[in-house]
Amino acid sequence: MKIVFFGTADFAVDSLVALHAAGHQVVGVVTAADKPAGRGQQLRASAVKEAAIELGLPIFQPEKLKNEEFLEAMRALGADLFVVVAFRMMPEVLWAMPPLGTINLHGSLLPDYRGAAPIHWAVMNGEVETGVTTFFLKHEIDTGDLILQAREPIGTSDTTGDVYARLQKLGAALLVRTLATIEAGDAPSQPQSQAMAKHHAPKLTPENTGIDWNQPAETVRNFIRGLAPFPAAHAKLWGKHCKIYKASLVADYEGIGDAGLLATEGGKLLLVRCADAWLSIEDLQVEGKKRMPIRDLMNGWKPEGA
Repeated sequence: MKIVFFGTADFAVDSLVALHAAGHQVVGVVTAADKPAGRGQQLRASAVKEAAIELGLPIFQPEKLKNEEFLEAMRALGADLFVVVAFRMMPEVLWAMPPLGTINLHGSLLPDYRGAAPIHWAVMNGEVETGVTTFFLKHEIDTGDLILQAREPIGTSDTTGDVYARLQKLGAALLVRTLATIEAGDAPSQPQSQAMAKHHAPKLTPENTGIDWNQPAETVRNFIRGLAPFPAAHAKLWGKHCKIYKASLVADYEGIGDAGLLATEGGKLLLVRCADAWLSIEDLQVEGKKRMPIRDLMNGWKPEGA
């Protein structure tokens, strides 16, 4: 089939490579404009653009998806199908264009965890399973008819980074299978059950990524690993803003105190009291310092009040 691929983040790269390797004619790749990055603020291409260059594919970087010149360029490609992975919201005039429609790859088992950050929220909520879903685009976000799904377990120590990497590959394989069913004319198309949409996955913000030490320790631990490595859970320790990347439950510490209380053990451990138990902070970044294991931090710096 002739397809146009829409994607920006590195999550989409494996999918683009897999569809190209499967023999589909990728007649265009649409991705975000190059953006300044790093200390020098040099323009940097998206991960998908870099992959498209390596594959020798035509690249489009429109500022506005409703721009008539861009829309005309898309029509001229004569694609059978549009494929969307880790892109942005698309206007109907665009996604309704190809005769076989537009499909999206989503990083959850829809209809659960609709939204911008499905992998993060699944790990943050302590889920033991997630997956990927392909579906046909429609007006409301992440609500189109389901095509195929693949499941993936979440380990008790997995971070979002771990699950993200596995779903990236699982999703690419699912897309290849999905396009095969569409090309054969027997793709499933099942309406989503609203009753099964138990959780949402809103965009991550400073407001919803802050740690609440009044929660049970296991809830806080899941919250931390669900936000690692990016954007990282945050809290104030010693009056300083900190990003916390890893924590573990402490079973044998008998100290008592209110939620949020800090304790140290021999200058090597940093413990924080939660609602029901203590957590040992193992990996963090204090404002103005580099990210490091807590032992290294405590060896080289004694915070006021520690």
